[in-house]
Amino acid sequence: MTQTLSPATETAAETAAETAVDAAAPGSRARPLAAAAWGWQPVRTGSASLVEQLVAHFSDRIRHHGLRTGMRLPSVRALADQAGVSRDTVVQAYDRLAAQGLVQSRRGAGFFVCAQRALAVAAAAPAASLAQGAAFDTAYLLRGIFREDADGSGHTGSAGCLPASWMDEGLISGAMRAILKQGVRAERSLLGYGLPQGLAPLRRQIASTLQAQEVPAHPETQLMTVSGVTHGLDLIVRCFLQPGDTVLVEDPGWFLIFGRLNTMGVNVVGVPRLPGGPDVQALQALAAQHQPKLFILNTAVHNPTGLSLSAGVAHEVLRIAERHDFLLVEDDTYSEYLGNMPLRLVAMDRLQRVLLVGGYSKTLSGGLRVGYVAARPEFIHQLTDLKLLGGLTSALPSEQIVHRILADGSYRKHVDRLRERVDKARHRCLRQLEALGCHAVHEPVAGTFAWVDCGMDSELLARQASEHGLLLAPGVLFSPRQAPSSLLRISVAMAEQPAAWQTLALLLERHRGA
Repeated sequence: MTQTLSPATETAAETAAETAVDAAAPGSRARPLAAAAWGWQPVRTGSASLVEQLVAHFSDRIRHHGLRTGMRLPSVRALADQAGVSRDTVVQAYDRLAAQGLVQSRRGAGFFVCAQRALAVAAAAPAASLAQGAAFDTAYLLRGIFREDADGSGHTGSAGCLPASWMDEGLISGAMRAILKQGVRAERSLLGYGLPQGLAPLRRQIASTLQAQEVPAHPETQLMTVSGVTHGLDLIVRCFLQPGDTVLVEDPGWFLIFGRLNTMGVNVVGVPRLPGGPDVQALQALAAQHQPKLFILNTAVHNPTGLSLSAGVAHEVLRIAERHDFLLVEDDTYSEYLGNMPLRLVAMDRLQRVLLVGGYSKTLSGGLRVGYVAARPEFIHQLTDLKLLGGLTSALPSEQIVHRILADGSYRKHVDRLRERVDKARHRCLRQLEALGCHAVHEPVAGTFAWVDCGMDSELLARQASEHGLLLAPGVLFSPRQAPSSLLRISVAMAEQPAAWQTLALLLERHRGA
């Protein structure tokens, strides 16, 4: 096991070791060469730090077999004196070499070159395009969205998150600095677990915001934090569903939850989505036929259509849920993009049979993974226990960052700026799509997507686009029945990707000319 010693301890140990041969290293290899023989002199005018230069020098010699396995590096003292650098510089460089597995620290003896094991040749990464006959499914789309080069600046017409360049990095870094300035108290909290129900100040802040929007969520009994909306929905479906149960979803709706439900062995039934919300006549008939346990739906800024719930439909959905005794799970992921107070089922229901799931990944950072569930007390108790069993607590540093941003008043201004940019991009995106012959069935009122009819099988279009490195989300993925569709979801961020538009125009023109 590699051990890291302080500069003073390391120097003393190596000085003593220079007078004797380490019994663990056979032959002359245990003796270090004179420091001058290692051939490194610092370049003080270069862009690389002295530590980086030293690491590069030794790693190059080790990897190219200039240093044999078992040879001892010069002592910290000797190399520092010979090169005219501080001993701390040498210690830092040696520690980095040890972290890379190139050298090993032996207590009381120094640093020795490790045996270099050849790595197995890695299999080639799958090509961006689909193999003949391969399924264009949820897993494929998610892998494409989260591939290493999918940073939002490339050809990703379907990505669920906005590009990092649209976000306010300073908002997050400023919150981190403010937390660290709190001193010992903050340092200790960063080293421990969070609370099962979530950071209390964050829950109070979220509760305050929800209460201002007529959602009567008490921070101690009706609210818990989760690692994003996906985590919250996963906890809910695992808590309330068993294999064979029926769950209602919207059609079209969020494809990821379809995939999650199918892995559980539940019966997934789609309810047609109309401009004002779910088709209540279909909902009534399906509820009577299947006796569902849950209905999962977007009410404010529906994914993928960008439409929102009307008051009349909201009242009827609640009546049907009460009549047939099923729970409603309200996915609130995109409500911040609406621009005014959203109409929510949970505000009308007063947290009786509605569970609200929201989060901050779409407005702050996808990597923070902070969300919440608001529900009646016995549900929060059950979900918190399940959260403990599945992963203990959520990440405390992320919760502290989000709390700081919400509490200091900067979040609202950031969201206003972001919403304005998204609205302009969506308008541009829709007009560009219209110019290509793709039309929205209903103009979206808000949100980060355009849901348009491309006039052809959108799965075929997505397959052809993948051959050009353009990732599109065809309508088949948003159907719980996987029904063929000419509809296509486009991220508004594509408005700023000229190469993506050129590819899409080329493919559509080729199809119409065929």
